[in-house]
Amino acid sequence: MNALLNGLRVVELASDRAAWAGKLMGDLGADVIVVEAPGGHASRSYGPFLNDEEHPDRCLWWWNYNTSKRSVVLDLVSDQGRDDFRRLVASADIVLEGEDPGDLDALGIDHTQIRAARPELIWVSVTPFGHSRADLHEPTTDLTLLASGGTVWSCGYDDHSVPPVRPGGGHAHHTASAFAVMAALTAVVHRDLTGIGQHVDVSMLAATNVTTEVNTVDYLYRGATNQRQTGRHASEHKTMGIQVQTGDGGYCTNPLGLTTAGNYQSVIDWLGELGLEEELPEFFFLQMGVERGGVSLKVLGQDVEATEIYRAGREALYLIASKLTMAEYFVQAQQRGIACGAVYAPDEALADAHFQFREYPVEVEHDELGRSFTYPGLPYTGTSIPKSIRRAPMVGEHTHVVLADLAQG
Repeated sequence: MNALLNGLRVVELASDRAAWAGKLMGDLGADVIVVEAPGGHASRSYGPFLNDEEHPDRCLWWWNYNTSKRSVVLDLVSDQGRDDFRRLVASADIVLEGEDPGDLDALGIDHTQIRAARPELIWVSVTPFGHSRADLHEPTTDLTLLASGGTVWSCGYDDHSVPPVRPGGGHAHHTASAFAVMAALTAVVHRDLTGIGQHVDVSMLAATNVTTEVNTVDYLYRGATNQRQTGRHASEHKTMGIQVQTGDGGYCTNPLGLTTAGNYQSVIDWLGELGLEEELPEFFFLQMGVERGGVSLKVLGQDVEATEIYRAGREALYLIASKLTMAEYFVQAQQRGIACGAVYAPDEALADAHFQFREYPVEVEHDELGRSFTYPGLPYTGTSIPKSIRRAPMVGEHTHVVLADLAQG
């Protein structure tokens, strides 16, 4: 198969800020060469480790974020290392880095120096604030970026005596990397049309701020402060809950509730099959929902009758969920055309039949260990999207081959 990004070479300076971006492009078929310092990049020391054995090549963080890449070790502090880096970049379409502004400039290998000789080169920087802010050297963490960007304010529970909830798993890094990939590929299209590359300057703070749904826009243009709510969109005004607890203690989410006449008829039939009609005092409102042809989300809170019909629908779903397991409720709701998502732990998500059918979990062979491991696959699917990914490279695994290829021209 001709993978989507076949023929594209990306030179990535190893960093935890941009690693996800490099992974996505590598998994899509680009030749991503990750440059590490002697001994391996510092992120190889992040736990956990395979079998709790602390070793640069057993770091599970590195395994996850560096699939489908090749590793080259270069000492950029040395003249030889910088010369090798320049030669490597000369073979690339894209350079991807997450270095603090000024660090590469001090070494003589910043985008301003290298792109002067190669204007067609695309250089992507992923930094906390971009390269133009006065406070660009302020120390940050994933948490401080999410907090200052507004993401954390939107995440949590209806009970505001409970602090906001931080999204886990390097969320700011993922968000910025997603923007980096989109911008880099847009720059490739521009270069192919004009022959001119560019410096793509990704601010992690800005990336988190513009992905707070409408919260930033509402604050800037309406003066509204949206409040976090349990399992649903933050809003200026409290909305009805959308999460239901199932009989086995699990949770499912019905993001849109019931809006069509068919939805209300399906719930009436569902209650009937389970023998629950008598347990729902608001049952007659469901029948009104059928007679009205459903209710529009736009009129909730304004049209009293529509609001009570919608509320009765929520109560019906709560009741049904309490009698079923999470798996039963999830599948049966979907079968009835009612939008529903199960709240899974990571291992449960990979085991779900929908994800299995979609071929999202993939087996990745680790030849150095003589076994394979189950990984999450690509977030995309399509005719030119690879269905497999390669294991992350060991420290400097491809140094000799890559440098030998450069020497041959």
